[in-house]
Amino acid sequence: MSTTSEYTPPKVWVWNKPNGGRFANINRPVAGPTHDKELPVGKHPLQLYSLGTPNGQKVTIMLEELLALGHKGAEYDAWLIRIGEGEQFGSGFVAINPNSKIPALLDRSGPTPIRVFESGAMLLYLAEKFHALLPEHGAGHAECLSWLFWQMGSAPYLGGGFGHFYAYAPAKFEYAIDRFAMETKRQMDVLDRRLAESKYLAGDDYTIADIAVWPWYGGLAKGLLYGAGEFLSVGDYKNVQRWADSIGARPAVKRGRIVNRLQGDPAMQLRERHDASDFELRTEDKLAAKKS
Repeated sequence: MSTTSEYTPPKVWVWNKPNGGRFANINRPVAGPTHDKELPVGKHPLQLYSLGTPNGQKVTIMLEELLALGHKGAEYDAWLIRIGEGEQFGSGFVAINPNSKIPALLDRSGPTPIRVFESGAMLLYLAEKFHALLPEHGAGHAECLSWLFWQMGSAPYLGGGFGHFYAYAPAKFEYAIDRFAMETKRQMDVLDRRLAESKYLAGDDYTIADIAVWPWYGGLAKGLLYGAGEFLSVGDYKNVQRWADSIGARPAVKRGRIVNRLQGDPAMQLRERHDASDFELRTEDKLAAKKS
């Protein structure tokens, strides 16, 4: 791999060598399953196959918020998908999400199971299914959807752009880091300006727009992504900080953000969630204490 600016792309790109970086073992230029593996199915109406990344957190937070609102039909099993081991390329997973990315959702509440893939689509699907956390009409509805889709279009610059070159690439490239740091800071300024005039992104009420944006940009604001808080001067975005703290304090958010989590404090890791009691009984610290 070239580490200089003198690389000249060939006329036809061919995948003939590892590209390096943290996720090189699972990167490939083709789709489809690599192996046969059926997915487990639990007892609840909703089956989620995921990992506790920002995209995965969106859906578990949404489900916990729905349960907190009293929607019993939002009960779910959250199964762990270890993407570093390529489990997202199993035949069962690909049947739900042909893009082989977490999360993947299967709604088994009706006579025919319904698959939903892409985290933004899941938030919208669940909001419409339960008539919750989405203004139903008018300007509020439009504003909510605008910020939801803003997140879907913007986060790849933060994660695949800045995060990759700052934290995961096999070599540091000044041009790439500067390019995506500039864009990430611009996006944070977009949010800060909006939150200077509005309590939440869509207005006075908490919605799926906040649920979509918070795991990425709230996490960045609190220094939880890529070890880049100081580098990006995230403390400068005072309105984002206020909003991030407010959402982070919600009980449903505290629960949802630890589901399918593999890293950090063992007390903040609930590898799989199959019952509300799991938050009290089956976090990694509790399981380790039982074994000792």
